[in-house]
Amino acid sequence: MQGWLSTHILDTSSGLPAGNVKLLLSILKADRQEQLVETHTNRDGRTDTPLLEGDKFVCGIYEISFYIGDYFGMRNSQSTNNSFLNVVPVRFGIEDASKHYHVPLLVSPYGYSTYRGS
Repeated sequence: MQGWLSTHILDTSSGLPAGNVKLLLSILKADRQEQLVETHTNRDGRTDTPLLEGDKFVCGIYEISFYIGDYFGMRNSQSTNNSFLNVVPVRFGIEDASKHYHVPLLVSPYGYSTYRGS
């Protein structure tokens, strides 16, 4: 059985999903970071397909970069593009590629949290 990787973003300042947020998924190799996926969240704050699945979903250290400053800049017409949070990197490990790993981001303009979801 093969696992998969998913994510979603909830804007805790509005209580709504964060749509149209750019995400970059990378895997960390010994000497470099290799970009695997570039996508955006949909209106539900999720990606339309898993970030990784099948043979591409392997054990290792990954990083999702959430471009949240752009999202809050679009929502706030008075923004100076100097958001407190710009790109939120979340680095995590996959130790069992047969499992589902879900990496949610709960975010406001001034803070964020994450956890391993289900």
